[in-house]
Amino acid sequence: MVKSMTGYGKSEATVGNKKITVEVRSLNSKQLDLSMRLPALYRPFEYEIRSRVGKAVVRGKVDVFVNVEATSAAQPVAVNRELFKSYYETLRSLGEELHCGGEGLDAALMAAVLRLPEVVSSEAPVVSDEERDVLFGAVDAALTAFDAFRVQEGRTLINDLVARIGKIEGYRREVEPYEQRRVPVIKERIRESIASVGIPVDENRLEQEMIFYVEKLDITEEKVRLDNHCRYFREVAAGEENVGRKLGFIAQEMGREINTLGSKANDSDMQRLVVMMKDELEKIKEQVLNIL
Repeated sequence: MVKSMTGYGKSEATVGNKKITVEVRSLNSKQLDLSMRLPALYRPFEYEIRSRVGKAVVRGKVDVFVNVEATSAAQPVAVNRELFKSYYETLRSLGEELHCGGEGLDAALMAAVLRLPEVVSSEAPVVSDEERDVLFGAVDAALTAFDAFRVQEGRTLINDLVARIGKIEGYRREVEPYEQRRVPVIKERIRESIASVGIPVDENRLEQEMIFYVEKLDITEEKVRLDNHCRYFREVAAGEENVGRKLGFIAQEMGREINTLGSKANDSDMQRLVVMMKDELEKIKEQVLNIL
């Protein structure tokens, strides 16, 4: 099954008072180029996430975003009671000595002490086994959506490529009438050139040389090889996985045969068809770069 290297997948999952969001995006690349953004809380699981993404993605420039947010405002905190009392009593005693404060002194002291270092601290977050499993499940769900996107895009790409292969085959068939027509034209052109010089020639020898020259312009082998390459392109596209590189190689071989057709054409109408084949082939090469 042909897949595009361009893909997108997203999933969300909840565990306790947390919502985990995972996004996977990719563009074409010759190798696997993986970039990840994880909350510090999930850094211990980076290797496992990379492993799962690498197996599913295979190749491409991939960005993975993992985000976690609390679904409620509640967050466990710890108050250092002894330190709070020490700060509070010291500041209150100082305020009384300086005769400052009044009715709002207690409230002001409470607010000030709570902002002092190490009085209030959040409890260190701990990732439970359940949360870890939910995280991995969200990663797998995002990768499943990502893969489905790639398959859909790949189907669109391969349909376009096969259609362009069909155009190349059509142009190749259109070459045949011009191929037969050009032989007497070439011979007549040679005779006219010799006649313009005014040098007497041996007709038998001239005919032999023209036959030899025309044989060099024969394109039967190029047509057969080009047909075979087009047929093989279709077979690979229909029956294999991760075919991007192989299709690229086949396209290169098609280009060689088309170029040889052009060099042997010696006919303006054939050259026009060769140019049209080259145009379709360049579009194929560009699209193949987006196939996994």
